[in-house]
Amino acid sequence: MARRRFFVDAIRGGTAELNGEDARHLTRVLRAEAGTVYEITDSQAAYLAEITQARGDRVTFRVLEPLPVLEFPVHITLLASLIKFDRFEWTVEKATEMGVERIVPVEAARTEKGLYEAASKRAERWRRIARESSQQCRRVRAPEIGPAVRFAAALQESADYRYALEEETAPPLLRILPANRPRLAHTALLVGPEGGWTGIERGKIVEAGWQPVSLGPQILRAETAAIAGVAILVNAWCG
Repeated sequence: MARRRFFVDAIRGGTAELNGEDARHLTRVLRAEAGTVYEITDSQAAYLAEITQARGDRVTFRVLEPLPVLEFPVHITLLASLIKFDRFEWTVEKATEMGVERIVPVEAARTEKGLYEAASKRAERWRRIARESSQQCRRVRAPEIGPAVRFAAALQESADYRYALEEETAPPLLRILPANRPRLAHTALLVGPEGGWTGIERGKIVEAGWQPVSLGPQILRAETAAIAGVAILVNAWCG
């Protein structure tokens, strides 16, 4: 069974400390005690570490050895139009599991009223979800959750490859991907809201130099489309 991994703020002198909710989970739920071995990461590298003390909301570790870190072959930024927050949270969780490096909430023309204004109050919760998901899938660092942006600002996102999901006449994403895919390329995926893009937005996407792409003939929920698109990008670069 794979060992659990936890994020720590820093590792100094071969020791690290875990506080708060994660520490309480270790001591009260997992019943961790001195001598138990887990994995820890300071968002730079991963280590095998032994608990030296576990009390309440404070756990201390002694680093045993560094762990190998696999370099992810592509940098993916997911620009996801805001949808109902329970479904957006699902998007954050699954995109984290898929290896997305950065998630940017976007206000589109058909974004439900009030979601953009409320996004800043949800940002910390989304970061917590991303962090917990990163620990579960044993990432070295959690994805960045950017502040919500307007549609026009999202179109200014810089990347080596920029794809916008389109449910109508766009070619399939898999067919559009370059035959020779450079390692560590920066790739951006723009996903529309419930109801899709408006005609005006479609025109602006093309004018801004984004490549419209589709995921096949089926009409997908926004959160499903986001993860399906990310999965194609990850597998294309990992293949």
